[in-house]
Amino acid sequence: MPLAIADIDYLRQVVSSRSGNVLTQEQGYLLESRLSPVAQTAGLKDVVALVAELRKSNASTLHERVSEAMTINETSFFRDMHPFQAMRESILPALIESRKATKQLSIWCAASSCGQEPYSLAILIREHFPQLADWNVRIVGTDLSDEMLAKARLGRYTQFEVGRGLPAKMLINNFLRLGTDWVLKDEVRRLVEFRKMNLTQPWPFMAPADIVFIRNVLIYFDIPTKQSILNRALRVLRPDGYLFVGGSETLLNMNLPIRREAIGATAVYRPNVVVTTPSNSIASNSARGLAAPATASVSRPTSTSTSTLSTFTRKPT
Repeated sequence: MPLAIADIDYLRQVVSSRSGNVLTQEQGYLLESRLSPVAQTAGLKDVVALVAELRKSNASTLHERVSEAMTINETSFFRDMHPFQAMRESILPALIESRKATKQLSIWCAASSCGQEPYSLAILIREHFPQLADWNVRIVGTDLSDEMLAKARLGRYTQFEVGRGLPAKMLINNFLRLGTDWVLKDEVRRLVEFRKMNLTQPWPFMAPADIVFIRNVLIYFDIPTKQSILNRALRVLRPDGYLFVGGSETLLNMNLPIRREAIGATAVYRPNVVVTTPSNSIASNSARGLAAPATASVSRPTSTSTSTLSTFTRKPT
């Protein structure tokens, strides 16, 4: 049975209220295709029955599963390449110089899906910055999906997934073969911590970050939601930090205290002023926050081969 317009509108509201993802009525076909497995897992006949079950309560684990099912999880290693070139050639060298007294570096990857972006940064640091071997390097990946976080923590990827963006030398240096899959070496996984976080809900306490990646997720939100997320992200970002958004995302006309800087073939945003607040988040449960995740030292790959980001070639997706 096809979904009625009232059911489509109800599901759109459920998704929007929990994830900020704005769906149109014309995307009703996506609701049916993506939510059918959720209905089956819940022991329900179809999506119509799923809607009836959802209407019995305003909040349940089923509502959360519906929201997660409608989240776009498209990602790849070293996606779009140019931000990582800027990291290697300009940003990390500058931060290494400015942070040499404390020897601490903190990076936050929001909406990190199954982990390719934060792991790409870990690989980049491990391959190109041996001077960070005795630093406390903290890379935190957050996402709203329990399923994606579980996969990210496992660090196991298919041949197709590692084939999108990873040069062969980097693959050999940082992964181990397991059957037909590839698993990240422990020394890479130790650099990254994953935590659950919904960008559109109250945030847990977050420690200051030198670099914030919020890429390819803002396009799914309306302008007020984008504004709210970015204002809170700027409270996390250090005054001399760097903010990355997706290549197709613009912050024009959003009245944010930031300036745009071109670095090579990419752009980065930096604070104009220090954004202060009694608490840098709306923390209702600091125990779930990012206040003091474990830090890790950086070890160099055992292979003597070298690789540079200039060797990257993106395969068709």
